[in-house]
Amino acid sequence: MHKIAVLALEGVPPFELGMPSRVFGNARGEDGGPLYEVTVCTVDGLPVTSDAGFTVGVSAGPEALAAADTVIIPPTNVMMTLEQGVPLPGPLAGALAAIRPGTRLVSICTGTYVLAAAGLLDGRPATTHWIKAPAFQRAFPRVKLDEDVLFVDDGDILTSAGVAAGVDLCLYMVRQDHGTAAANRAARLCVVPPWRDGGQAQYIDRPVPEPTVATTTATRAWALERLAEPITLAELAEHARMSLRTFTRRFRDEVGMTPVQWLTGQRLEIARQLLESSDLPVDLVAHRAGFGSANSLRQHMRAGLGISPIAYRRTFQPNSAVLTPH
Repeated sequence: MHKIAVLALEGVPPFELGMPSRVFGNARGEDGGPLYEVTVCTVDGLPVTSDAGFTVGVSAGPEALAAADTVIIPPTNVMMTLEQGVPLPGPLAGALAAIRPGTRLVSICTGTYVLAAAGLLDGRPATTHWIKAPAFQRAFPRVKLDEDVLFVDDGDILTSAGVAAGVDLCLYMVRQDHGTAAANRAARLCVVPPWRDGGQAQYIDRPVPEPTVATTTATRAWALERLAEPITLAELAEHARMSLRTFTRRFRDEVGMTPVQWLTGQRLEIARQLLESSDLPVDLVAHRAGFGSANSLRQHMRAGLGISPIAYRRTFQPNSAVLTPH
């Protein structure tokens, strides 16, 4: 049983605090058995006050951090002092020191501040709530902050953007740990989408366009129905009835990435689902996902996921005896 410890700090928002228990608690195997054991703890085992004004009682202290396979840090009002360069409070630093080497560390929203103040993000990519990005960058210039994404997976450390992006990250972790089917089951029970397109850029406050200004929404829906076919940027712009330049700019403003990046991401998603859930040969997976050839799929998976199609399938179908081309 994978053990998860959620560290509740002063001023924690109730939604973000309860989010991991909800998502991972709903993650079940095919036999209906739980896949995770989630424990909420504090640095000293004592209650903390949430930002909603009520007290949160817990059943564990720092010993839960020492026993955990994954430690999750939701937002905290401690970030306000960390922003000013004040070091981590002694009890918090001590609690973090109890975490075993190799434990997966996760932050939700401004919980990123805690990891950064501990020096764990120096030289590494991370994200946080977009509205706090400028202050975060000033406080922790050594962190490679990306304010446009919903979450960042840097191996043993994962960080998410604000609020609901924590749900996205938790579901992503279930998927990485146990595959698409388990993540989809958890998402259905939580009544949330198993995957959201784009990044934080689509949520950043910008001037509202005039009602007469067209969007790329219909064109994205059109493209999703034709991912197995070659789709050019010119065809996308033509469908949206925009010039190439206008379409590319508006698409990036709305989705947070270029049209080509979005198309590749959507095709990778289809390829991953087929590799996980079917015995189709890799060249047929590549064709159905719109990559054209097994070699193209292999290149994109290595670039985007750091793994080959064969290795990915073996991860999620370890007992598969299907022979597929390398």
